[in-house]
Amino acid sequence: MRKLLLVGCAALVLGGSAAAVSSQTPRNETFRMLELFGDVVGILEQAYVVPVDNKKLIEAALAGMMTALDPHSNYLPPSNYNELRERTEGQYSGVGLTISADGGMVKVISPMDDSPAAKAGVQAGDVISSIEGQNAAGLTVSQVSEKLRGAVGTSVKVTFLRDGSDPLEVVLTREVIKVQSVTGRVEGDFGYLRVSTFNENTGRELNEAIAKIKAEKPGVKGYVLDLRNNGGGLLNAAIDVSDAFLERGEIVSQRGRKPEQIQRYSAKPGDITGGLPLVVLVNYGSASASEIVAGALKDHQRATVVGLTSFGKGSVQTVIPLRQGQDGALSITTARYYTPSGASIQKIGIEPDLEVARSEAEARIVSRSSFIYSEAAYATALDASIGAERKGPHTPREAPGDKFDKEKDYQLERALDVLRAGGDLTKLPKAPEGIVVTEPGSTPKPDAAPAADEPKEE
Repeated sequence: MRKLLLVGCAALVLGGSAAAVSSQTPRNETFRMLELFGDVVGILEQAYVVPVDNKKLIEAALAGMMTALDPHSNYLPPSNYNELRERTEGQYSGVGLTISADGGMVKVISPMDDSPAAKAGVQAGDVISSIEGQNAAGLTVSQVSEKLRGAVGTSVKVTFLRDGSDPLEVVLTREVIKVQSVTGRVEGDFGYLRVSTFNENTGRELNEAIAKIKAEKPGVKGYVLDLRNNGGGLLNAAIDVSDAFLERGEIVSQRGRKPEQIQRYSAKPGDITGGLPLVVLVNYGSASASEIVAGALKDHQRATVVGLTSFGKGSVQTVIPLRQGQDGALSITTARYYTPSGASIQKIGIEPDLEVARSEAEARIVSRSSFIYSEAAYATALDASIGAERKGPHTPREAPGDKFDKEKDYQLERALDVLRAGGDLTKLPKAPEGIVVTEPGSTPKPDAAPAADEPKEE
């Protein structure tokens, strides 16, 4: 059994045939509708104003059918399936975006670190408006992905829409995206670990990064694990990262349609940091596999979570090759993820122990409902299944004011403060000058609240 895919998926071996799966539609009605589909293709072939490409029409129909299910189920034509396999192996040619469908548009879940898209200022939540001057409305994720891919050195002009800002038109030059999923460095007395995605190399790279920090700083006193804007990846990689910091216990469970379809993943003995204090950084661009790691480490009280509530993608996508991949593959949602305490990630996300915005603009996004970018914003998103809901618009507890140095990473600074306090938030020093503090449930003072004007880019 090989666990494959993108944005938090586990490849399962599915037994039996599709015909054995129960359906809400009577079988005779299904056959009648399939016959209707064939009739429509036949009419188009005979009567449309110009000759049609039946293969292209059928692939578009399959892609459209998937979008009726949820934002993350897709039909992958052969070229997209091959691209997906390349991405999980750690290298591909493109602009470095993780994207998803939403209401006929395609949105950015996260730009990859140091990718052409990240260097051009593309942010999580941006909507792809046009590609090479052609309107992108109505395109599927696969179609957009195909247009963004290309040979190394070639360029593609893309226009992005962002709430409250002018359209961002950029020319992105495609590069070989060598996805180094983990980087690390010493930050004073502590180690800083950045995990940008979860691929086949993540577990190994994490061990190497920690070993390098230990060699450079033998007396290292704790670690920051930065999962911000990490859109997810392989389930096995998320389990490896969680396991690295845990001695025992469940990491995550996934539950399918039937009550007996529960699969649990647990940690093996051995915390490679020796139990040193740990802070996990998350934001609304942290999705899927990132949320599995943050949820496991939080539930086991192994780490303090700092930042903003994560994206809320708690669903499992299973990749099913069609005719050994010759006809592409289906990536369909087959289960939901749950944290060790039984909490659902889906549409809710992982709430931080200490809520801190990185910038004034980020704080405004969280405080205004129309700007919140999360799984819950998708009209076709699965429900959480436990009756809970994501926290609504509110002012984050701590956020930089308009005079705070915009070059500083305040979330990281606060994470290091938490480590200096040994992970005990009651010993955390007060926020520095220039930071707006709003206690939960209180109304921020007018001169202290994030400004109510339109958001602007950092």
